[in-house]
Amino acid sequence: MRILGLEAGRLRYWERLRLVRPEARWGQRFYSFGDLIALRSIQRITLNRVPARKLRRAVTLVEQQFGGLSLPLQNLRLVELGRDVLVVPPGADRPFNPFRQQWAFPFDMPARPAKLHSMAGPTPEEFFETALSCETKQDTLPQAIENYLRVVELAPDWIEAHINLGVAYYQMGQLSDARAAFVAAVALDPLSGISRYNLGCTLEELGEYDEAVDHLQRAARAMPGHADVHFNLALAYEKRGERRSARDHWTLYLRHAPNGTWAEQARARLRRYSSRRKTAVPIPFRRPS
Repeated sequence: MRILGLEAGRLRYWERLRLVRPEARWGQRFYSFGDLIALRSIQRITLNRVPARKLRRAVTLVEQQFGGLSLPLQNLRLVELGRDVLVVPPGADRPFNPFRQQWAFPFDMPARPAKLHSMAGPTPEEFFETALSCETKQDTLPQAIENYLRVVELAPDWIEAHINLGVAYYQMGQLSDARAAFVAAVALDPLSGISRYNLGCTLEELGEYDEAVDHLQRAARAMPGHADVHFNLALAYEKRGERRSARDHWTLYLRHAPNGTWAEQARARLRRYSSRRKTAVPIPFRRPS
C-alpha cells in the first residue's frame, strides 16, 4: 500500500510513533481525511531532515505543557527551524518551542535560514531514514540491513530499529539473524505485541513451535484484534498437533479479517477440520426379548 507516495514500512513506523492513527478493521488500515493532513505534515517535516522521532517528542512535550491532552497532529501547525520543530498549539497565533519551553518571536525565525554543514557523521535518524528507503526493494535489502546495524550500534535502545532489522533479515531468509534482532526488541520492551509477534513467526519458521506459541500467545494478549497474530498462532498450534486450538484461532482470524489476505486459506482449514470430525456411532434399538 502506498499513500502519498509513502512506503508501507514508513507508514508503519509513523503509526508506531503514534504520529498518525488510522482505524484498523478487517486486517486493513483506513486513513481519514485528517490522517492524510497529518501524513502530509510529517512528510514535509521529515523531508527537511527533521527525524520523525524528534517530531513525536515535540508533540508529546506540547501535550504535557498545554494541559496533558492528546493533540491529533492534524490539529497542530508545525514550523521547521533548522533541525528543530516549532508547534503552533490550538488557539495560539505564534509558534512554541517545546524543547526550550518558550514562545518563538519573529526575530527567532529567519526567512531564509543558512544551511549549516555538519562535520559529524550521519545520525542514527539519518541511517534509519536511509534504511527505510532501501527496504522497499529486494535487491537493496542488504543496504537496509547495513544501515539498521549502524542505527542499533549508535542507538541500541531504539526498538523500531531492532524490529525493522529483524524484518529485513527475515525477508532475506536469514532466520537466525532475524531471531536475534527480535529477541533484542523483546528485551527492550517485553510488552510489545509487535516484537512478540515477529519473534513468534520467526521461531515457527525455525521449527521451534513451543517457543513460537508462547510468544504468539503473548502477542495475541497484547493485540487481540490483530488478525495476522491469530493466523500465525493457528499455524503454530496446527504444527504442534493441537487442532482444537488451531481451529479457534482460524475462527478468530476470520472474525477480525473476513476479507483478509489469508481468509480463504483459513476457511479451507476450517472445512478440512469439519470433514475430519468423527461422528458418534448410532446405538441400535433392540426390542426386549
